[in-house]
Order: sequence, then C-alpha cells, then structure tokens
Amino acid sequence: MEPMRRQGGERRERCERRPLVRSLLFNWQRTIAGCLVLIAALLGATPAQSPPVATRQQLEAIRHYIRQGWTTLRRSHRQLLAAAIDPKWGRREKWPVYVSPREDRTRLRRRLEKEVPAGDLARIDVRPLPRHIDEITEHGLLYLPYPYVVPGGRFNEMYGWDSYFILLGLLRDGEITLAKNMTDNFLYEIEYYGKILNANRTYFLTRSQPPFLTEMILGVYRATGDKTWLAETIPAIERYYRFWTSVPHLIPELGLSRYFDTGHGPAPEVVAAERDREGRTHYDRVRAYYRTHEVTDYLLSLYYDARRDRLTDLFYIGDRSMRESGFDPSNRFGPFSVDIIHYAPVCLNTLLYRMEVETAEILTILNRPKAAARWKRRAAARKQIINRFLWDEESGLYLDYNFRTERRRHYLFATTFYPLWAGLASPAQARRVVAHLPELERPGGLMTSDRVTGNQWDAPFGWAPLHIIAIKGLRRYGYDREANRLTINFLSLILKEFIEHHVIVEKYDVVRRESDVSAGLRFGYSSNEIGFGWTNAAFEELMAELPAAERDRVRRLSGIPIPGRTERRPSSSAAAAHR
Repeated sequence: MEPMRRQGGERRERCERRPLVRSLLFNWQRTIAGCLVLIAALLGATPAQSPPVATRQQLEAIRHYIRQGWTTLRRSHRQLLAAAIDPKWGRREKWPVYVSPREDRTRLRRRLEKEVPAGDLARIDVRPLPRHIDEITEHGLLYLPYPYVVPGGRFNEMYGWDSYFILLGLLRDGEITLAKNMTDNFLYEIEYYGKILNANRTYFLTRSQPPFLTEMILGVYRATGDKTWLAETIPAIERYYRFWTSVPHLIPELGLSRYFDTGHGPAPEVVAAERDREGRTHYDRVRAYYRTHEVTDYLLSLYYDARRDRLTDLFYIGDRSMRESGFDPSNRFGPFSVDIIHYAPVCLNTLLYRMEVETAEILTILNRPKAAARWKRRAAARKQIINRFLWDEESGLYLDYNFRTERRRHYLFATTFYPLWAGLASPAQARRVVAHLPELERPGGLMTSDRVTGNQWDAPFGWAPLHIIAIKGLRRYGYDREANRLTINFLSLILKEFIEHHVIVEKYDVVRRESDVSAGLRFGYSSNEIGFGWTNAAFEELMAELPAAERDRVRRLSGIPIPGRTERRPSSSAAAAHR
C-alpha cells in the first residue's frame, strides 16, 4: 500500500504544482512577447498588423540607400582598379585595361598617374586594344573617359540598356553631371569601339544591347538645355543607327531588324561564371536538356548535333544574340531563345522606331527641318511595317515575327507593351493589349511572361526595366488606374524585401512577392545580384510618376488587391504554339 500512497501523493503534488507552472509559463511567454515587441520597435520594424505598413522612416531609409548607391556603384578613374576587377574571372595579380589604338596613350597615361592612386595603378596593366578581337589573349576592361554607374554585384562594368534605366534614376535625383557622363561614354564607345557595347569588357566587343541612345541624349538635353552638346551627338546617332539597320542586323526582305552577335563560339563570360553547384556551365545544362526533351519550337538540328552530343556553331551565334537582346535567357524564341536570329523582335524594332522619332525631334530642336523630315519618314515607314508583321489582329498582341517560317510566335511576353511606351499603337490596339494585362499581372507586379520555364526572364519573375516600360506605356494611353496598381505593388515588394534584407536586388518573384528566386531558376545564373542600378532607378522614377495621393500606398507591404483577380498559376509549358 505504501507505493500506492506515494504515487497518489506524487499525483496530488503535480496537480498542486500545475497552476504555478501555468502561471510561470504564462509570465514567461508574456515576457518574451514583450521583449520581441521592444526589439521590433528598436529595429524600426512594423508591429504585426493586417496589412503590414512600413513606417515613413523605413521609406526614407530605402530612398537614402538608393541615393547612396549612385556613389557606391560609381566608377571613375579614381576607382579604375575597382572597375578593372572582374568578379566573373577570379583573382589576378594585375588587371588589364584596354585602350583603343586611336587613343593618345602617352597623354592618357599622364592623366591616370594623376587621378589613379599609385597602389591601384601598380595593379593595372594598360594595354592597346588589338585590331582583331581574336588576338585578345586575356580579357579585360575597355577604357572609358568619364565616370559611370555599374549595375552591382557580378556586373561591375557599364552596361548598354541598364545605363538608360540608371540614367532615369540619376536625373530624378539631380545627378545631372553623372547622367551626362554616362551618355558621353556611349558616344565615346560608338566612336572608338564602333557601337554601344553590351558592356565595356573585351568579351562584349561583338555585340551591343537594346538601343536607348536617343532617349538618354534627350533626357540629358532636357536637364541641361545645352544645344551645342546636342548637335555634337548627331554623328554618333547616325553611326549607331547604321549599325542596327545594316546586315547582319537588317532583315532585308522585311525592312526590320534583328539581334545578331558577330562573334563565334561559347560566350567567354558564360563559361567563366555561369556555373551551377555541380560545376556545370549554362551550355552543359542546355545539352542535358536537349538530350532529354523534345523540342518543337524550332528545327533542333540547327543548334544541336544529337549524334555527337554537341552544340552547333549556329547555337553559339544564337546564344550570343540572345544576350544582345538583354533577355538572357528565356524561352521567348523557343528553348534558350537561340532561334532569336530568325526573328524580327517587337522590342528592338519599337526601339528603332523611337530612335527615328527622337532623332527627328533632336534635329527639329537644332533647326534642321529637312533632316528631321527624313527621319520622320523612316519612322512612319517602320510603324507601317511593324503593324503589318508584328501586330497580331487575332490575339490583340504585338508578337515577334519569324521571317524563316513567316509566322508570328504566340508567346505572351511583356515586350508587347513596348509599342504603347513608344506611342506606336493606335488607341484600339492599346486597348486590346491592355486586355491581356491580367495574364501577366500578379501580387508583386508584372511577370515577364506567362510561362514557367526555369529561365530568369520568364514567369514568375519580374524585372525593373519591363515595369518602367509597361507602366509608362499604360500612362501614355490613359490607363492610369492599372499603372498606379502595378507601381504600388512592385514598389511595395521592393520596399518589403529591403526592410527584411537591407538591400535592393536585380529581380523579384512577383507571384510569391519575394526576392529569393534561386529555387525556380535552372538556366542562366541563380544568384540575385545586389545593388541594383535599374531597380534603384525604377523605385525613384515610378514613385515620382505616381500621383501624390497614391504614394502612401507603397508602404502597404502586402500590396493592394488586383480587382477581379482569381489566383492562376503561370503555365508550366516551355513550348509555345505557332500560328
């Protein structure tokens, strides 16, 4: 009986202790909760609420980060070593900086000795650029005379189309001299390197990027009013226009243009830097895909030798040309977009139309009416051809045209908004394009396409430049409600992720409203680079264009509702139907 009494006594003792335990546990939980609230307050975090709202201090913090970024991402002669270092190539004792053979190297050397710290200059090897690209044995930086802003992360050079969007942010923040410097660097590239480069590294000498030159020139002119400088830009505009409207970029039978890299073989920067955890390059992963998937989007034998398990020479031309487009990679032109060389793209030809219109505007400002009229005729002719080949009446979309198959490719891509941005579409065409917005709009903004393919320029990812283009296009045709909603949801996503991670990045998952994108990426590079030039600029530019009464809504960290939205996942099909 004694053991029984002992057990009963223990049970009674435990029961008697339970209220005390509950009280202690409750007090402990309350203490921890109080500490968490205090920590959140000290960190400036928003207390739990529905929906969460950022403080005005947090909004100011992201603006401060952006303004500071124009300095931290700046490269000048004083930061020449920082610019010469290429994160894509590992460590080197000395970093090569190539100078055009037309430059006065003696004068340049004296200038660098004055402006570059001596210790940095000792780690830089200034070399004349060989006359033939094939003679380059060690890739390096291409010299530019003026300061510029790099995108950030592994992108430590001045990029082609990134720079236009960065320039928008610079002008918004009053960095007019730096904006002009970047534009002058592009004028220098045209004169000394033959074109605006993908970026100022030797391995980019064979290609350009989407042409925004006249946009940049007019942006600077409107800020400075300098007509003398404006007149000096005309020869560069004409030369760069010839680059895009001559073979191999010209498609003679259409009168439209295409992307086309004149280099050959694997892109060096891809082999050097775009490796996955298993050490496979992008090209290794492409071969594995071709071995295990049926491809119906294009004639696979053009790009892949199945018997030898080898990518063809034409594959590498297509791959390089896809990189000239800036959309690297997507399945917009079939798997890995290598068939891009057989397409007249909506984006490129819209940009050339805009270039023609804006060159006419520049010449009108300079009181050269006859020359302006010539450029207006070019724009009118291109508009007519675009509407003939790239406008699809059946779907109500601007679509890329395959001149080899003589068919438009039915692949919904955010570039369908480019003609609205350029003012090329009629009101009826704009209305039909906007009707497709629900297919791309998600809680975090605009998806690049409606297809999940494992490529970074497809769903579910959203990018700053396409938001700028689409939103400006919507505003141009009076779709302000849609433009405001896209702006609020994209900027609030950027703000939310900045509060959580204290950085702005290159791209976002606009379905999940997250900056962690690595899980869904299989092709290209899986990192999300920090900086980031064009996202910083998008925040400044789009916030400035948002009506003042709407700006406070950006602080709603969960975004605002999309009217009539029923959750639909993007299509997982990597193949696109042809018409």
